[in-house]
Amino acid sequence: MNFTKKAVLTLSALLLAAPATLAQGLNNLRIMAPAAPGGGWDQTSRSLQSVLQDEGVVKPVQVFNVPGAGGTIGLAQLYNAKGDGNLLMTMGLVMVGAIQTNNSKVDLSRVTPIARLTGEYEVIVVPTSSPYKNTADLVAAWKANPGAVAFAGGSAGGTDHMLVGLLARAAGVDPKKMNYVPFSGGGETLAALLGNQVAAGVAGYGEFEAQIKAGKLRAIGISAPKPQPGIAVPTLKSQGYNVDLANWRGIVAPPGISASEKATLVAALDKMHKTKAWKDTLKTRNWTDLYMSGSKFDVFLKLEAVRTKGILQDIGLVK
Repeated sequence: MNFTKKAVLTLSALLLAAPATLAQGLNNLRIMAPAAPGGGWDQTSRSLQSVLQDEGVVKPVQVFNVPGAGGTIGLAQLYNAKGDGNLLMTMGLVMVGAIQTNNSKVDLSRVTPIARLTGEYEVIVVPTSSPYKNTADLVAAWKANPGAVAFAGGSAGGTDHMLVGLLARAAGVDPKKMNYVPFSGGGETLAALLGNQVAAGVAGYGEFEAQIKAGKLRAIGISAPKPQPGIAVPTLKSQGYNVDLANWRGIVAPPGISASEKATLVAALDKMHKTKAWKDTLKTRNWTDLYMSGSKFDVFLKLEAVRTKGILQDIGLVK
């Protein structure tokens, strides 16, 4: 096939213009953090904002907060922004559970999945004075008297609660009989542990890291599928308990956006994920890179909703 010089120049000009058109479609990107400032979703949103802007992937980027009900208030607002291709919302496993426990009218099948970003594995800790030296010791006491072994963690139905439910199921303990004590913050959980008010505590590794390194707490298991670099805690799987759970965070868009708009958003996050600035952010914040985008994240989200419902049913929080 022969091309005239004019046709070749025209084609070259169109190809050169394509990236500019892509970037232009993402001007004035807004990211909703469906929680109060300072928490994990807010930190993730603002880290995204910094890297996307600093690396020139998208400019400008605005972050705003819509707190309440485990993120489901923000989710409803996102649903009502149908067709808005310049809006994203940060979310994660906590929201998957909150949808179930709050009987939210809007679930994640109503939004457009874009990417899973990061995750943090959970650790089970006991005070250093505890007689439980490992998970097997704790489980033995738990099986003998489920109600007498109290676990402290975050809100009911959250990731911490889910982990205790998964461990109960793996250990042969009836999840409905477990004694889980929910606290609103990590500081309260820590106080209950150090005051020997509970037998064990559950949280993301980062929340307990300082106390573990100071020798005040003993970490007896981590919910990662394999040993984690820099974290000298045995996995629950290596101790014979088939438990794998990450408190992951991801990004979704409103329903009703076009295929090209979705592709543009996925491409922007794919580009951001490859930058040194994002890798540095992960390292600084001790976040595990669990990046997954496009159709793979679509499938993951559906499977995670099913798994989460099963865990919460076992615990007795949903029917």
